[in-house]
Amino acid sequence: MKTPLKFILILIAGIIFYSFTTLYKNSTSRSTLKIESKNKVTNIIPEVVIPKVELKSIKGYNQFLDAIGFRESSNNYKAINQFGYLGKYQFGRTTLNSLGYKKVSNKEFLSSPQLQEKAMNTLLKHNKKILRRQIKKYNNKLVNGILITESGILAAAHLAGPSNVKKWFRKGLEFQDGNGTKMTSYLKQFANYRLYL
Repeated sequence: MKTPLKFILILIAGIIFYSFTTLYKNSTSRSTLKIESKNKVTNIIPEVVIPKVELKSIKGYNQFLDAIGFRESSNNYKAINQFGYLGKYQFGRTTLNSLGYKKVSNKEFLSSPQLQEKAMNTLLKHNKKILRRQIKKYNNKLVNGILITESGILAAAHLAGPSNVKKWFRKGLEFQDGNGTKMTSYLKQFANYRLYL
């Protein structure tokens, strides 16, 4: 005696539904892990929550550039730091080369505010493309007690590079630059901007 096709389909649908609900329950369970980094143990809390607070006084793209330029160099287009980073936004030579500025000398770069602004815009768009999944997943949510926004993610990527931003979301590993500046300080400081890139 043949089992009716309708019964088989209902049975398969039930198995699929049960599998998905079980996976969802397992993926949303809370846990706290500890990961060893070079200097310290970092607690990772994978919990992501939507905050009850709202951003106050949201600012625009030009204000973002002014604020990040001030943090990097006091908005000095001719600045060179002790590690050789250049200009208002403190670009490294490797980053400039990867953005297509191989033929531009350091002297040319430092003497052209327009070129520096163009490079920054190119970098922000480049990093946004690389970090689009993290932006989509975490924008306007609290992660490890920090309100995450697109502008904060892109500022953190400017300091630490997009791969270190991904590591922080994935493993909770904190990046610090040569001056001891933490990547999470950029996530916090530059959270209240709308960039429209």
